[in-house]
Amino acid sequence: MNRATVPPNFILLNVGRAVHHGDWNWRNVCSPFIRLHFVESGAAKLVRENKVYSLEKNHLYLTPAYINHSYKCDGPLTLYYIHIYEELSNQPSIFELMDFPVEMKADDLAIQLIKRLAEINPERELPYFDPWAYDNYPTLVKNIARQKTVPLAYEMEIEGIIKQLLSRFLLQASDKNVNIDNRIMQSLTYIRSHLHQPISIDVLAEICFLTKDHFIRLFKKNIGCTPGKYINEKKIEKAQRIMMTEDISIKDLAYTLGFENDSYFNRFFRKMTGENPGEHKKNMRMMAKSGDS
Repeated sequence: MNRATVPPNFILLNVGRAVHHGDWNWRNVCSPFIRLHFVESGAAKLVRENKVYSLEKNHLYLTPAYINHSYKCDGPLTLYYIHIYEELSNQPSIFELMDFPVEMKADDLAIQLIKRLAEINPERELPYFDPWAYDNYPTLVKNIARQKTVPLAYEMEIEGIIKQLLSRFLLQASDKNVNIDNRIMQSLTYIRSHLHQPISIDVLAEICFLTKDHFIRLFKKNIGCTPGKYINEKKIEKAQRIMMTEDISIKDLAYTLGFENDSYFNRFFRKMTGENPGEHKKNMRMMAKSGDS
């Protein structure tokens, strides 16, 4: 991985210690933030990408943003949870470029860092553990805004702790595209910085000094899908982030992301997420209302 392509910037959203008694059972959780769990005692299961992971004592578990997953717990369980928002610039997310392990054993320092993070951020503990209560637009906005009110010393310590914890997983991560072509990486950078407008495959091919057909073949070989599919997926991911942080109409959102019309945007949004944008926005508002009660 080229370090110049990934300058990660992380914001702490939530941190705390939770004690469960067979009540940590949630299905189809999918959020725009990273989840990190440290199991202090007990047992449970994490279901992710058709795999079941048995959670073990003194182990860390990492779930990147936009990964659909579920939890199963039928007995006592004590864990620390950390929710982290990755601020993205025009570069790809570090999780797009690297395959991170899901679990790893926590060393003594990592455990101390997790407890320290919770100790200096008591106000970031969740009042409710139901994802439907906190995984919503108002809560996300409030938690991101809270970063600006943290004393600089704590802000630096918080970011340092987060990066140290994620670095444990990064040590065991592998490049998703070890031999990715520099021309394709250049096209990814262009896509990231132009999600607000229509992106022409012809222009991308021209940037890479390739014919259109050659560019499409090379892109698919390196990324695993066509450039058109990749572009639309990134636009929908950005649409989800915007809907979480801004009150915007679906029509304006479609135009903001360079879709020719909101009908096409609606179709592709539903294809990728399983619900149309209006339903998604309504569900977020319902979650927000639940979170305020």
